[in-house]
Amino acid sequence: MSRVFTIGEALIDFIPEQKGIALKDVLSFEKAPGGAPANVAATVARLGGNSCFIGKLGEDAFGDFLVETLQEVGVGTAYVQRTDQANTALAFVSLKEDGERDFSFYRNPSADMLLDESEINPKWFTTGDILHFCSVSLVDAPVRKAHVKAIEAVKEKGGLICFDPNIRLPLWKDYLEYKKIIKTFIKYADILKISEDELQFITDINEEKGAIQWILSCFDIKLLLITRGGKGVTAYYKDQEISVKGFKVMVTDTTGAGDSFMGSFLYQLIDRSIDLEGISSQVMEEVLTFSNAVAALTTTKKGAISALPVMEEVNKLLGK
Repeated sequence: MSRVFTIGEALIDFIPEQKGIALKDVLSFEKAPGGAPANVAATVARLGGNSCFIGKLGEDAFGDFLVETLQEVGVGTAYVQRTDQANTALAFVSLKEDGERDFSFYRNPSADMLLDESEINPKWFTTGDILHFCSVSLVDAPVRKAHVKAIEAVKEKGGLICFDPNIRLPLWKDYLEYKKIIKTFIKYADILKISEDELQFITDINEEKGAIQWILSCFDIKLLLITRGGKGVTAYYKDQEISVKGFKVMVTDTTGAGDSFMGSFLYQLIDRSIDLEGISSQVMEEVLTFSNAVAALTTTKKGAISALPVMEEVNKLLGK
């Protein structure tokens, strides 16, 4: 069976007990497992799919916690490395009243940044696998080259490459360099997911339609997904444009919503043996609707992995 591999960071999100106040004024936090690539792998597994996480964690209690969490949800952890050269990454989050977030990262360096290309074995991957990654781990560190090696290995096996920039500006001093790196890695992607508020940063084009057209004309991608939070998502592929509305829910925390959308989308590609070259508009609409439902449910609880719904909850929201 084909697998969804994700590569990059797994970290600890410290979610505030209080909403609507600045990070400096938060009095207490709740520990939650996170990291976008880990969240995507966890979503696939939570829904019943086959996923594996590739990354590096510190030889510390937080690293133990993350490995145990991934294993409990069903993610394969055989490709997780451990190191005593750096600690597991931490991210402190402040929540606005609408559930949106601000981040403060403790990652200079963290263990995930030290994943080396020599620790990537091309024999891990087989035909039909999907590799998903984000931009947080594309910093100037060994982990960037590890990404390139994994991407090239999956491409050689005929697998799909999925990229969600998942922009985190606090991690970069040079925004021009950040844009350059993102565009370099978009060239590898078969599937590109971008949130609507990231379009202008990546393209330097203020008008949405112009920014989308620029991406579609400059990069040879099979599918572009523009996510719009609670408003839904638009897919661009094979000269088609399909928009699907989101679900109205009581939002508690948006952490991991985009990751759960992406994980549920990739889960369906594997589970339904969907070929992006031949996917119909009806099937695409079904896949997007399902993914929106998973993302919506994830926002109703705190955290990312700990907030992921099971299939029964998703089907209930879908009216099945």
